[in-house]
Amino acid sequence: MIHYTAMDSAQAAIDWLCTPEAEVSAHYVIAPGGQVTQLVAEDMRAWHAGVGSWQGQGDVNSRSIGIELSNKGDHPFAAAQMDALEALLAEIMQRWDIGPSGVIGHSDMSPGRKIDPGPKFDWLRLARQGLAVWPDQAPAEADWENCAAQFGYDLENPECFAAFRARFRPWAEGGCDAEDARIAARLVQASSKD
Repeated sequence: MIHYTAMDSAQAAIDWLCTPEAEVSAHYVIAPGGQVTQLVAEDMRAWHAGVGSWQGQGDVNSRSIGIELSNKGDHPFAAAQMDALEALLAEIMQRWDIGPSGVIGHSDMSPGRKIDPGPKFDWLRLARQGLAVWPDQAPAEADWENCAAQFGYDLENPECFAAFRARFRPWAEGGCDAEDARIAARLVQASSKD
């Protein structure tokens, strides 16, 4: 699961994540310069996800690896940071047999409560490396709700459409339309391949 720290520096985030009173932790923190710091062993539970669900399952902390990117979410992520994230994700995905559809943002599993990694995060870049899913250009007609639920969104959360839109069409305005439905259908297709 990908997050942004929303703090002034990677070191400030590391200090906070290592403070027991904070009651929050993550497996990794990646600085803008690409330095990767591991805080929790991958086979141990970190407290990065909080309340939410993905693919119909709650307690995401018990079944995920949290990666914090040092960024406030208001500007693009540094190239060196993205390079480091790509290398780390490739290793984690291989070690734990995680397919591209298993790489999600905090906002995907907790719409409305969390917005990270936000609209400035380059999901398409990860998808081009096989490290996340992105809808291909194949035409598809579908029902957005049905496909979004199949992909993993919790439709009980009224903010799930906003989270979907922030990740896959942050430039779009207005309500759910045919393009949102086509994207959701292509995501289901892409997820079934991994």
